Amino acid sequence: MDSSNLSSLPEESLEEELEQPSKRSEAPLPTAYASVPLRSPSQSSPQKYSPLDWSGYFDEEKDVSIPDSNDVFHVYMAGTEGPVVFCLHGGGYSGLSFALSTSKIKEKARVVALDLRGHGKSSTENDLDLSVETMCNDVLAVVKEMYGESPPAIVLVGHSMGGSVAVHVAAKKILSTLAGLVVVDVVEGTAMASLIHMQKILSSRMQHFSSIEKAIEWTVKGGALRNIDSARVSIPPTLKYDDSKKCYVYRAQLEETEQYWRGWYEGLSEKFLSCPVPKLLLLAGTDRLDRPLTIGQMQGKFQMVVVRHTGHAIQEDAPEEFVTLILNFISRNRIGPHGVEIPGLRRPLQS
Repeated sequence: MDSSNLSSLPEESLEEELEQPSKRSEAPLPTAYASVPLRSPSQSSPQKYSPLDWSGYFDEEKDVSIPDSNDVFHVYMAGTEGPVVFCLHGGGYSGLSFALSTSKIKEKARVVALDLRGHGKSSTENDLDLSVETMCNDVLAVVKEMYGESPPAIVLVGHSMGGSVAVHVAAKKILSTLAGLVVVDVVEGTAMASLIHMQKILSSRMQHFSSIEKAIEWTVKGGALRNIDSARVSIPPTLKYDDSKKCYVYRAQLEETEQYWRGWYEGLSEKFLSCPVPKLLLLAGTDRLDRPLTIGQMQGKFQMVVVRHTGHAIQEDAPEEFVTLILNFISRNRIGPHGVEIPGLRRPLQS
């Protein structure tokens, strides 16, 4: 099936079209619509694709207003103890991309999942300014507003575009309590090579949905997400209702942010290696390391794990494995609520 036909398909023919085999792209493209694996669609059922509420996974949601601006960022929060696992989603996703993972991580650590600028329930003065510098400043402003001058130990976790933001935040060395960095399925070399295909991928998506259920069904059957339960909670905030078109459309206008895409990934590998904290790189496939990362891995500068049988969104497709990897990373590096904990001595980690 030529994916470029998807945007013009009537929804009634969706199941018939998706029965045709599709070849998954090998490159980790930086949006929610990158991979279409071979799969057979299951029987359609409105209940099967009905939305799930955030409250089944997180403990609370709140809006964080940034002083001296009209920017308001939406965050989902869970857990009461341990370090803060601060999650940054990919382009076209939302904070609820980490919902299924959070339901387990919160047993051992706190979780904050942010809706980045132009995504989910966040609202800013310029939703189209997805420059990595602006998004970095957003993250730092949210952390400061939430925790003041004495934040707890923070483990930054970023998926795809959010992974780039996490690396840039860490590389600034401003966040004094940063204790760890986890980057999910993004490598500079393959991401940069994939950018020339991005507009085609974005334009070839189904653009309009008569219901949220139809959007969830399309996402799962098309293979962008492989976990139905995750799609049921993470897809609704990626949509908005268009009164003029009488249908649901995408909340994030990624196709209008092309001027910033190169900045997300250019120089990312060297920045990642320069971050002065324990680092974990999770990949959804093999043979994706570029030269700097290959050398860095040989030198033991970061840990890498390849998660097999998953699509681009590892935290959604394989939440149990993702949780295990995150908690093991925290445990192995002795990251407590105040930083690195050494037996007999507790001290914050300073960057």
